[in-house]
Amino acid sequence: MAALSMRLRYSAGMPLRQTCPEPGRAAIPRLWLLSDARNDAGLEDALRRLPSGSGFVFRHYHLTLDTRRERFDALAELCRAQGHLLILSGDAATAQAWGADGIYSAPGALEKREGLLRLATAHDAHEIDLANQAGADAVFLSPVFPTRSHPDSRCLGKDEFLLLAARAQCPVIALGGMTAERAAELGWDRWGAIDGLTSSRT
Repeated sequence: MAALSMRLRYSAGMPLRQTCPEPGRAAIPRLWLLSDARNDAGLEDALRRLPSGSGFVFRHYHLTLDTRRERFDALAELCRAQGHLLILSGDAATAQAWGADGIYSAPGALEKREGLLRLATAHDAHEIDLANQAGADAVFLSPVFPTRSHPDSRCLGKDEFLLLAARAQCPVIALGGMTAERAAELGWDRWGAIDGLTSSRT
């Protein structure tokens, strides 16, 4: 009961920016899949399983430029067919040239470009503040829980995540060890994953 009461109090005080996009801004999807070398083989299946209108961040840092573009184009076609938002980890010029809907980067590298969403990464209060200053459209806040991506990193945990999320001036996407079960535990319905959405168990 105490946990439920705390969740209700937090939800009641949650800024509307977490639930409603600002006028003139594209809606930020609730569910996000991020690409990585280790989940590449399951991406097509995962993108088909995601609810229409979900988000996909294409990273694939392990590939050469030409091969990365080829893989992006193949997955972009599937994203369009499924109605997903497609975000490129990279610069704004490349995102526009490749036909992405936006960019994903550290707050200091969020270039402004008409027509592109700008999604920042953040891990602490300082980076949340930088994302606010940059006018990011959304922030990926991580790592919430232990994750294979950064096994030695300190996790935020539920309480710190909620405090930092309340500091953001844009929608916050929980990242790091996230699954549907973890999202329910966190009481946060906007989340993303690498492994947690490429498993048939989620």
